[in-house]
Amino acid sequence: MRTNRWALILWGILLIIGLAVDITSAYRTKMTNFLPHSAPLAQRVLERQVNGGAASRLLLLSIQGAPTPVLATLSQKLAQALRKSPHFIDVMNGDAQSTEPLQQFVWKNRYLLSPTTIPSQFTVATLHNTLQHDVGLLASNLGPLLSQSLAADPTNAVLGIMTNLRVSGSGPALRHGVWTSANGDAALLLVHTHAFGFDLDAQQRDIQLIQTRFDQIRSTTAGARETRIRLTGPGVFGVQTRDIIQHDVTLLSTLAILGVVLLLIYAYRSPRMLLLGLLPIISGAIIGIAVVSLQFGYVLGITLGFGITLIGEALDYATYLFTQTSRREDTNDTLKRIWPTLRLGALTSIVGFSAMLASSFSGFTQLGLFSIAGLVTSVLVTRYVLPPLVPHQFQAVGAENIARPVRWLIQHRRPVRVIFLLAVAAGALILFAYRGVTWDKNLMNLSPIPPAAQELNTRLSKELGIPKQRYFAVFSAASAQQALQKSEELEPLLRHLQTQNHIRSFDLPSNVLPSDATQRARRAALPSEPILRSRLRQALVGLPFRPGVFSPFLKDVAAAREAPLLTPDDLPPALALRFDSMLVHYRTQWVVIAPLFGVSQPRIIKQTLASRKIELVDLQEQSTALLATFQHEAIMLAIVGSLAILALLWLGLRSIRRTLKVAVPLALAVVLTAAIVTFGDAKLNIFIVMGFVLTVATGSNYCLFFERAVPGDPLWERAITSIVLANLCTVGAYGLMGFSDIPVLHDIGVTVALGTFLSLIAGALLSLPKAPEIA
Repeated sequence: MRTNRWALILWGILLIIGLAVDITSAYRTKMTNFLPHSAPLAQRVLERQVNGGAASRLLLLSIQGAPTPVLATLSQKLAQALRKSPHFIDVMNGDAQSTEPLQQFVWKNRYLLSPTTIPSQFTVATLHNTLQHDVGLLASNLGPLLSQSLAADPTNAVLGIMTNLRVSGSGPALRHGVWTSANGDAALLLVHTHAFGFDLDAQQRDIQLIQTRFDQIRSTTAGARETRIRLTGPGVFGVQTRDIIQHDVTLLSTLAILGVVLLLIYAYRSPRMLLLGLLPIISGAIIGIAVVSLQFGYVLGITLGFGITLIGEALDYATYLFTQTSRREDTNDTLKRIWPTLRLGALTSIVGFSAMLASSFSGFTQLGLFSIAGLVTSVLVTRYVLPPLVPHQFQAVGAENIARPVRWLIQHRRPVRVIFLLAVAAGALILFAYRGVTWDKNLMNLSPIPPAAQELNTRLSKELGIPKQRYFAVFSAASAQQALQKSEELEPLLRHLQTQNHIRSFDLPSNVLPSDATQRARRAALPSEPILRSRLRQALVGLPFRPGVFSPFLKDVAAAREAPLLTPDDLPPALALRFDSMLVHYRTQWVVIAPLFGVSQPRIIKQTLASRKIELVDLQEQSTALLATFQHEAIMLAIVGSLAILALLWLGLRSIRRTLKVAVPLALAVVLTAAIVTFGDAKLNIFIVMGFVLTVATGSNYCLFFERAVPGDPLWERAITSIVLANLCTVGAYGLMGFSDIPVLHDIGVTVALGTFLSLIAGALLSLPKAPEIA
């Protein structure tokens, strides 16, 4: 009794500590936490840019549902309203205000930015030739445009900068002064938020603010009643993913608990026993979350969703104890009798989850640790906490009817066994026939982002002229300045590849902001005011320009000679976004991620860049390699986990024959499950493979109790009843997971629900010592 009292006290203390940790834990919903720990630097940096870099701050907006003039009016009003908000750095819709900061920056700093700012540009001969060329341009269609800037920029420095800044893509169409889709049925906007993509609360606030402002403007704009706005971008994806996870976890957990409650109320006919049966689950979830939080510093939303599995798995332990207890047997006596089997079954489940700890993917590692901590807690609560709390002479009187179908199956198991084995053989033939083509090779199918949302992002990116980026030149340096200098050194090589038609265009951070060394060299290339005035006077001989017309040019060059060097803080929002997406401070390194467009010869480019110790990153190739790593690791973990379970069963049963009577039914159940879940166009993926491991871990409990049952013994009936009740709880919990829109929950749920059900059938047909006589 004293032992039980201390067990209750320790349990209470641990729950209080666990709750305190859970309440203060950080929770994340990023699916990219499933990247492997050993992912290449480029992959890690690109992932960080998507979730927390400059690109993560972009929101793409589309207004539809009215004629183009009405859409243009809405675009102008919405842009003006959003520009007043402190939550947005920049709002671009193609109007004059969208480009004004960029134009002013380029104009003011043109001599530090222009690649043509070299000493030879300001000789008498070069100035004369340039001005003579300007005379010809003034007589062309470009005359009105050139005349506005010629007096201050006769060397066309701005033109060189804008050419350098122009990369792939022609940009969106311009109608009625704003960006529109190609056919004019949508007005387009690009919003740059202050909040990073990982700050989902701020992103949700910004999204709601945009929707609210749009609704207000629509209500006061003629002809706009039927219009609607659609948003996409990393922030939208993050909020959608979080909402899907929260919705699924809340709804499915609620339904699972409700289903279990109704089932156990029917079986136990006692509210008190129902609450006691839930104690292992609640305790396991609280401790599991706390352990994960202490180990990782945060808890993934998917990990919480996976807690639904504890409802089916952890509930088994209390079910075995309560259902196998009779009025003539004390709970402690029941526990002593079933504890060896219960302990071995729990260990097989824990070993199955332990395979996930060896994963290089942090998401899987978290799932494994959470499940192990939860199951260990649950089985210990069942062993030491529940017995003194169970009322004397309790018996689950309602559970007997639940097992009737399985008892009938056992009674007729010889003919049913033949049917089952034929089904397994057919499944094996199906798997053999489709071997090698059953793997899902599309990484996006593992994403919880709905396909429609992915399609919208692709379409708006294309209409806004944001080129699809697949290839990147990636290298690192010890400092930002060294990275910019290396970027400048890379430019001639990329120009050469461009002239060879190996690439169509490229972008570099040094095109946006030159290194300090280059800026100093350009500033030094500017002649003093007296020297430039003298050279300009000589260059104007024979040309039809009035004296003094280029005074603004002399004044601006003199100012540029004294101007401070430009830094990233000086960049306007549009260029800052671009610069920050290409130059990333990652840990102790500065990494350049330079996009290459129109790549036609990746092998040649890769070899050429490698000679400069620069990596060519192919996102498609990276995705394929990542998926291959997923698949290989999932298979290895499944094999290791299954072998570990097999070894544990042999150690526990001390008999090869008895081990096979447990293991063979499990293997046959997995084969049939694999055939069913991949039937038709369905494909195998990593989540399904992990589901097989969980099927073996959970199903082994059923087969163990079947194998240890003694037909004809009065306790045999209750053992069968406990197995069936436990299986119903497990199948119900995992089956509900199958309704989730989150691939990891859906695939594992469907696989384990089906696999554990088939494990029950296989155990009933193959694990029992001999056919019992059932009245």
